[in-house]
Amino acid sequence: MRFVLAIAAFVVAAVMIVTGIAQRTVFLSPGTFSLSTTVDSGDRFIVIPGSVLQSQPGAQSIVAGAGGDTQVFMSYGRSDDITAWLGDEPYSRVGVNSAGTALTTTTVTAEADATDDGATPSPEPSATPAPEATDDTTSEKGPDPRGSDLWLGEYDEAGAVIATMNLPKDIDVLIATDGTAAAPDSLRLSWPLDNATPWAGPLIAGGILVLLAGIVLYLSGIQRMRRSRGPRRKGPGQGQKGITKMSRQPKPRRPRELGAGKTKRSPLRRSLVVGVPLVLIGTLGLSGCSQDYWPTIGAPSPTPTVTATDLPADSQDQDFAAPVVTVPQVERIVSRISTAASEADAALDGTAAAVRFSGPALEERTANYALRSKVADAAGATPIPASPVTLTLPQATDAWPRTVMTAIQDKADETVSPTVLVMTQQDPRSNYQVVYAEKLLEGARLENVAPATIGAASVPPDSKLLVMPPEEIAAAYADIITNGDASTFAALFNADGDVFRTQVAADRATKAASLPTTASIAFSAAAGTGPNVALATNDSGAIVAVNVQEGEVVSVVTAGATVKPQGAVAALSGITESAKGTQATYGDQLLFYVPAVNSGEKITLLGFTQSLIAASELP
Repeated sequence: MRFVLAIAAFVVAAVMIVTGIAQRTVFLSPGTFSLSTTVDSGDRFIVIPGSVLQSQPGAQSIVAGAGGDTQVFMSYGRSDDITAWLGDEPYSRVGVNSAGTALTTTTVTAEADATDDGATPSPEPSATPAPEATDDTTSEKGPDPRGSDLWLGEYDEAGAVIATMNLPKDIDVLIATDGTAAAPDSLRLSWPLDNATPWAGPLIAGGILVLLAGIVLYLSGIQRMRRSRGPRRKGPGQGQKGITKMSRQPKPRRPRELGAGKTKRSPLRRSLVVGVPLVLIGTLGLSGCSQDYWPTIGAPSPTPTVTATDLPADSQDQDFAAPVVTVPQVERIVSRISTAASEADAALDGTAAAVRFSGPALEERTANYALRSKVADAAGATPIPASPVTLTLPQATDAWPRTVMTAIQDKADETVSPTVLVMTQQDPRSNYQVVYAEKLLEGARLENVAPATIGAASVPPDSKLLVMPPEEIAAAYADIITNGDASTFAALFNADGDVFRTQVAADRATKAASLPTTASIAFSAAAGTGPNVALATNDSGAIVAVNVQEGEVVSVVTAGATVKPQGAVAALSGITESAKGTQATYGDQLLFYVPAVNSGEKITLLGFTQSLIAASELP
């Protein structure tokens, strides 16, 4: 009976194991759903709308190929941003036919009307053939999309780009080469399909266990059969003969000693010693297989994919504008600015600095380069750390120009005060430029600001909802620098912790005391030419960045006398001695917190940077 059961177990085990393996091999359904097309329009750009990427569930895998060593560029960004960046450039828009079985492409021009959801309708594959490529399509140099600050993420590879994303419906994908040559002509989109076989694992594991049971039954049957063949009682008349023969038999030998604590293993036991570990190893191997082999108990665990992280919320479901950047986007922008600043600072190249700096921040750097070209050991301009970004306050808007404020801690020296960058983007094809770069005061905090995922509204320069309109703050603070507590605006500004005001007063006193009696010095301060940048805070106040310019004029008051400028003024002006006198201009980049009107609070200085930006002899 045991042999019959063993054979039955072997048959059942074979069926279970073969069935489980077949589910993962010959009967396994495809793991992806793919759609491919060839874009032969010759357009420089291809746009894949988010609605197409969301036409199937799951993460989207995009493969764009141009063949050979041609560089293929792919980026993703907000639909409106990509449309704004393209401007009047014609491009191929990818769609899906009504059956969802094929990709279509349509050339879109600036005059084309978009549908309500922002997507241009695509014809059926056989309805409107794509136009033939012409030499005029790529004869003119087009805009280069590589390195734009507008993208939430980008890829640039030779031959082809393969990327897996998980983008919402208001995020589009842009594909190109260098903006001048035609875009890649091979395109494939794919989405994952659920081809899990939850019974494959149990069938294979169960089959192994049944096979083990069959082996045990088979070996136990053999052992039982051997025991049934032992000595039997002799029949009548054979006792004496048996005794005689037994007496003639040699004395049996003693069994060989097995040693203390050792016993001879039976065949069944030896088989179990070998078989059980093998079965356990096989079972443990199956337990480490993919989750697709086993039934899901409870909530399924998410499948890890390379996704576009920290994407903005779906703006189509919101009644307010989305923030202009995300935190990863700002981190990438700051890293690029830091690299550009380091290279320009090392080469003392003002033209290179102008790529990433403008306004008061650029004035500081160009003047510093001129000074360092004459005095090698002169201090450099405000350094721009690459990371980490500790605060991001983007403007929430769909228009241009755009503003972002961010604070960066110097990773190399955390004792140094964070640097606050005020950056602006003038148009979709321009990158962000640093307008102000200020050092935070010790103990200063940028508080009550909106999270980066929401952004802040821009405050108009003439806003009456603050203690003082942003456009008046620079002139008012300049008056405080000049007149101190006697200024008519002193009561509106918080003097506690304002080390800059104290520093300016002490520096002016020192310079006046060091002059000879044959010369005089006059100081002035006025609002600078830099823009007034203001972003709202959660308590109806604003963070405001302004520019003040301080003047310093040293005049000769005794006929025949001369003055000898010192330090940076002498180096930048190139004057060692003058019978007329000298004039110098200092640029102050200032960051304030301005409270709401009727809040009872005062305007507080948060950070500043001061630098010599001009020096010359009096005319």
